[in-house]
Amino acid sequence: MDVLYFAWVRERIGLPREKVETEAATVNDLVVELRAREERYDMAFSDLSALRVALDQQLSDFDAPLTGVREVAFFPPMTGG
Repeated sequence: MDVLYFAWVRERIGLPREKVETEAATVNDLVVELRAREERYDMAFSDLSALRVALDQQLSDFDAPLTGVREVAFFPPMTGG
């Protein structure tokens, strides 16, 4: 699946997107896999309350299943303006 990173998440990881092979059942499981990769991922995902996630461009929760999902995007909360 494609995993996209935006704003400071992208800056910490150093990539705007990547293809990820995963057996993760939920977004939380995917985060655990990513955090185990390298310190930069661990830092980016250390505080999930500071992150939002979208599955196939629809806002979702971290406990959402990944079955059939093609794209996961991580980003900080957006503010209005």
